[in-house]
Amino acid sequence: MNNFKTIALSLIALISFTANAQTKVIDAQKSNIHWVGKKVTGQHEGTISLKEGALIFKGDKLAGGKFTVDMSSINTTDLTGGMKSKLDGHLKSDDFFGTEKFPTADLVFKTIATKDKNNYTVTADLTIKGITNPVTFDINVNGKIASTKLIVNRAKYDIKYGSGSFFDNLGDKTIYDDFELEVTLNF
Repeated sequence: MNNFKTIALSLIALISFTANAQTKVIDAQKSNIHWVGKKVTGQHEGTISLKEGALIFKGDKLAGGKFTVDMSSINTTDLTGGMKSKLDGHLKSDDFFGTEKFPTADLVFKTIATKDKNNYTVTADLTIKGITNPVTFDINVNGKIASTKLIVNRAKYDIKYGSGSFFDNLGDKTIYDDFELEVTLNF
């Protein structure tokens, strides 16, 4: 009986939440994700495409979000020609994101705290290469644009290549574990 009561209360809460909620579908073509990966001797940067996503609002307050990124769209923008092709291929390989086996990454908002009118702190589950970890970041929602910058520790997703967290004596071949994502979402 207690399980039934718990399920019933959960359903009522979900129906109440969704009845008052508005889902804003993200325009993937007008949105962008810019990445920066750093190493001892410099950095590389590029873009990656959003496959789909939505933000959920309750009234004018951010209440949820879910996004899927097309990992096979990894694109290096600071190189050209053969060097660009080589790095793009390496990032898509099993050394990094293994896009053949893991073609997408997902981000699902779990908790949202309002900082002020347009700013929120979000804790979300980020899944890369089938591994899920929490990430926390601030997001600004202004009009029909949401923007954020978040730091992801690749070591938490078993991305070991060139990582000082997994290998000793890499010297100037070390690639830092943290990479940055600067995201602009249009809806």
